[in-house]
Amino acid sequence: MSRFSQPDPELGHRISRRGMLGVAAGATAAALLGAATTPATAATGAASAPHGRGRPVLPPGRLGIQLYSLRDKVSTLGFGPVFAELERYGYDEVEFAGYTQGSAGPITLAQLKRLARSHGLNPIGSHVGYYSSDPNAYTFATNLTKVLDDAEALGLKHIGTASGPFRYGSTVDAWKRAAEDFNTYGAAARARGMKFYQHNHSEEFSFATDKPHVRLYDVLLAETDPDLVYLEMDVYWAYVGQFRFSKRPDGTPAPFEPLDYVQRDPDRYPLFHVKDGVSDPSTEHGYRMTDVGDGDIDYQRFISGVTRLRGQRLAHHWQAEHDNPVESFAFARKSSAHLHSLREDC
Repeated sequence: MSRFSQPDPELGHRISRRGMLGVAAGATAAALLGAATTPATAATGAASAPHGRGRPVLPPGRLGIQLYSLRDKVSTLGFGPVFAELERYGYDEVEFAGYTQGSAGPITLAQLKRLARSHGLNPIGSHVGYYSSDPNAYTFATNLTKVLDDAEALGLKHIGTASGPFRYGSTVDAWKRAAEDFNTYGAAARARGMKFYQHNHSEEFSFATDKPHVRLYDVLLAETDPDLVYLEMDVYWAYVGQFRFSKRPDGTPAPFEPLDYVQRDPDRYPLFHVKDGVSDPSTEHGYRMTDVGDGDIDYQRFISGVTRLRGQRLAHHWQAEHDNPVESFAFARKSSAHLHSLREDC
């Protein structure tokens, strides 16, 4: 998917006074944005829904949001009002998809970090492109040092890409070459105290063009160093992959369960994208993307299946996302309310 406003090498670090909205934005955001909910109800609006009587499925302090979902608000209102709303909705973390805020004015990374923290939001990760033919592009392949410098300035613990490893093609050897790149980025990130990660779409679960019995995602897992390269499973796109690539090109069955990948190696999955979809086998993807809680993906089962693993309850971060929400603040509010309402059936 495309990502909004990738950092400009010249402008990404500059700020005007009007661009830095500061802590005061939290007090005025509701009036500015016309929000209808109050802080007391924003994150708990669905708490009365019948989701069991046990402990919350979502671990405390681990709910984030991918800011790509709010790119329309960031690019017009700026980070300040957006962070104020996310604080009201009960979010704990944010994952960046760019560090600029459009017409709201320039902002430095130091100020962006302080702004997030002032609203109780922990910057947990960021998506940056993998490769570009433009040598000046802001990607891991062309600007690795700058990418890591920026992530370090924001205090990120994770820095990753939402680009698939298709730089060299879709053969096994091509993905081995991409894995070498990822190992290089992972080693550089680790030297800075960060984890490099890759976020999947559905195509990662397709089959190699030269060896159609081999799933490309399995090549990525096997050829990357587990101490250097981590994965952010986008649960929605993994289920789309399950639908699209349940058979090999020759028609033989090749089913897989996304949760199985995580349960086999939970330490490789520090981050998840919580994205929902309504099942629709008549479409190419098998699902129609929707707000979290309005679809058919069983997040109570999925999150529980991860957090019930020994020592894993507080080992993961869950980022709500919708690629193109109808109304991005409504999506953010509903997603938080739904995920906070989920309870173990025990």
